[in-house]
Amino acid sequence: MIRRAEEKDVDGLNRLLEQVLMVHYEGRPDLWRANAKKYTDAQLKEILCDESRPVFVCVDEADFVQGYAFCIVEDFTNDNVRAPKKSLYIDDLCVDQNLRGKHIGTSLYNFVLDFAKSNGFYNVTLNVWESNKSARAFYDAMGLVPLKTCLEKIL
Repeated sequence: MIRRAEEKDVDGLNRLLEQVLMVHYEGRPDLWRANAKKYTDAQLKEILCDESRPVFVCVDEADFVQGYAFCIVEDFTNDNVRAPKKSLYIDDLCVDQNLRGKHIGTSLYNFVLDFAKSNGFYNVTLNVWESNKSARAFYDAMGLVPLKTCLEKIL
């Protein structure tokens, strides 16, 4: 079942956030810290109450968090140069590493798409790290196409 994340999900969210961090760390240890936390528990609880940052979780019958999607509403309706549209940015999408291949990620992604459509968003966007090949393959399979490219030169 997919639903909005609640305060009772904080431990499950932290467990999965740690898994994501380690994927990033293993791919780019020059940019990421091992064994760090993206959010404090207080920050997570604040995000869960913020309507401009919807978080969705996929849970099993025991309410075990199997995956999540952290989203951010980007509203360009009053922007000076951008077309007046709302975009839903997927800041983070994760499925428990022990449960991958069971279509949980697909279900979460489709849930986010349905949420965006039903709330009048123009598009759904996200960033993916080049070192995360499995995530890139997943997003390609979901039909996402490049919107912009971020380049770097390490000095």
